Amino acid sequence: MNTTTNTPPAATREPWNRGKLVGQKAPLKLKEIWAIRVRLQLSENLRDLALFDLAIDSKLRGCDLVKLRVRDVAHGEQVASRAMVMQQKTQRPVQFEITEQTRGALKNWIGAAKLRSESFLFPSRLHKSEHLSTRQYGRIVNGWVTSIGLDPSAYGTHSMRRTKASLIYRRTGNLRAVQLLLGHTKIESTVRYLGIEVDDALEMAERTEV
Repeated sequence: MNTTTNTPPAATREPWNRGKLVGQKAPLKLKEIWAIRVRLQLSENLRDLALFDLAIDSKLRGCDLVKLRVRDVAHGEQVASRAMVMQQKTQRPVQFEITEQTRGALKNWIGAAKLRSESFLFPSRLHKSEHLSTRQYGRIVNGWVTSIGLDPSAYGTHSMRRTKASLIYRRTGNLRAVQLLLGHTKIESTVRYLGIEVDDALEMAERTEV
């Protein structure tokens, strides 16, 4: 005797990335950096200005940036011109320059927020967290790029990490230097991270347009 079992059709699960842009997040261009910076200056948003400038300068991953303490970037009332941070992902130290403009933004923020040496540099406004979470940081970045008319789905916290590295590479062509600045262990990781081949091809195409 033949028996048949009625099995329900397998549920079709919608792909998580349907309708979303995936892959490397675009770095900011120089004019976009200044557009965001000017808006933050005009709005007198001291925290976000310090966070934005330090994110660009440090090239740190979001998980490392939000956990910085005042002592990591300042000695007493003096903000250092260079800092070194142990990366959470690789457990390797990475050093970065803090530009004069960023030092000024950090000094203003630290003073206004009355932060101490042991304080987290960017405290959370939520009682359950001592510092900004990476999710909160991501929302802040979305707000920055949206404020100047960019599509937030094409940008993210890694855009902040990639921005200065991309600018330095385009200016110097020195991959080794960018590798050290990003704290990558392999040069191949830096090549993939910068998307050099794709970007260079697009730039060449733009130059040959008629």
